[in-house]
Amino acid sequence: MAAAGLSLGEFTAHAAAGTFDFLTGLRLVANRGRYMEEACNATTGTMAAFIGGEEIEVHKIAQEANVDIANENSPGQIVLSGESENVRHAVDLAKQHGIRRAVLLNVAGAFHSRLMRSAEEKLRSDLATVPMRNTATKVVANVTANPVTGESEIRQSLAKQVTGTVRWTESVEYLIDHLGCDMFLELGPGTVLAGLVGRIRKGTKILSVGDRLSVEAAVAQLRDV
Repeated sequence: MAAAGLSLGEFTAHAAAGTFDFLTGLRLVANRGRYMEEACNATTGTMAAFIGGEEIEVHKIAQEANVDIANENSPGQIVLSGESENVRHAVDLAKQHGIRRAVLLNVAGAFHSRLMRSAEEKLRSDLATVPMRNTATKVVANVTANPVTGESEIRQSLAKQVTGTVRWTESVEYLIDHLGCDMFLELGPGTVLAGLVGRIRKGTKILSVGDRLSVEAAVAQLRDV
């Protein structure tokens, strides 16, 4: 058994694994949100999704436009983040790099980019005061796509993901190929992560749990496993 969460969900994964308790997790994500809002207000940034192209070409665009890779969500779906003018330039470069579609996102700022450095530093200070526990359940970190162990590594990964790349494709591949996960539970509203996991590894069994009925359905299926 292992856990992972996309972006903010990484804190949920740690709470579920027992790295810290639920109330501590709530306080951390509330502070994280406030720090990121402050960073958004102090900068002029945005994000754009690049769909249907080669990963290496999106990385070339990011370098040319001087923006950051925010999310590697699934094969053929990568999000760039940075200064608004630079992100718009990146979108303009999409066609000449063979990207089928590039779309500006309706977001408040440039999340998972260098523009969030002030938020990272503030959150790092908070994390330094929070007791962390190593648990039997492995948690795969966004920024490394590998399990984190030890208080220092956990704190570093949770702080760094504010500015770092969410390596979701690699994280799911690690869960399947190295940790032997053959069934996924998506906890929360919607089925976005189920869709991403399905694109990363077709045929993977995924149960999405977001309300009472879906909980009951998931429990029934798990009893049959």
